[in-house]
Amino acid sequence: MCSGCKGEIKVQPYKEIEVSPHASHAGVWQVYLKREAVRNAFNDALIAELTQAFKAIASDDAARAVVLGGHGKAFCAGADLGWMRQMADYTWEESRSDAQALADMLWAIYSCPVPVIARIQGDCYAGGVGLVAACDIRVAVESAHFCLSEVKLGLIPATISPYVIRAMTPNTAMRYFITAERFNARAAQTMGLVQTVCVTDELDAHIAHFLSAILGNAPQAVRACKALVHEVGGHPITADLRAQTARQIADIRSSEEGKIGVQAFLSKATPPWQTTRT
Repeated sequence: MCSGCKGEIKVQPYKEIEVSPHASHAGVWQVYLKREAVRNAFNDALIAELTQAFKAIASDDAARAVVLGGHGKAFCAGADLGWMRQMADYTWEESRSDAQALADMLWAIYSCPVPVIARIQGDCYAGGVGLVAACDIRVAVESAHFCLSEVKLGLIPATISPYVIRAMTPNTAMRYFITAERFNARAAQTMGLVQTVCVTDELDAHIAHFLSAILGNAPQAVRACKALVHEVGGHPITADLRAQTARQIADIRSSEEGKIGVQAFLSKATPPWQTTRT
């Protein structure tokens, strides 16, 4: 992908995922898992392709948001059984390398500079829960179910844990890590894993709502806000943190976008990012 192409970027011919510009919203990319036959379960190829896709989007200066979804009935069923059989014979170093690839994929999504919206149209298990937790806005259909099932297999959700614990809180994560209980979308909303739950027919309307809201805001400010939450969340309010946030607001006030936005507000004009959005 290249910057500034605004929907004309040549997309890689991915095999396990589908990457495309959004038909109705300029600057928005759609990334869909397309392994319906195995409920969009992970394998090494899918992990590599998701990593590559999100790194490419991160380098696109024209990108405004990403919708991460899945084709078929399930959002993501965790690890592919065939891949798990292959991993059963791995050495320790091979297992570590394989897990590092998954960790890198989750980081590519979490650290993507623009908002990532999870479109959860079906069930989500194990590593799939980590995939959801790495996103910024998470919308699920009410029929979706979730499960952190690793302990049933004698494993632990180590690689996905930094993202899941942030989304669910440590106390809640503790319960579901050690019990492997299955829970529904309403429970996921209560614990913070998803923010919005809806009927299937309303899923895309909710996604469109969030996209419209994001695109109505200043592009660089949106990116800066995402980075701000990552930098400040969970940290004690020290003198260093207070000084850091003071520098950050000074930086954004002094930026071209910040000056344009404030002037538009004071003169009751429409800022350019609201007049050009689609």
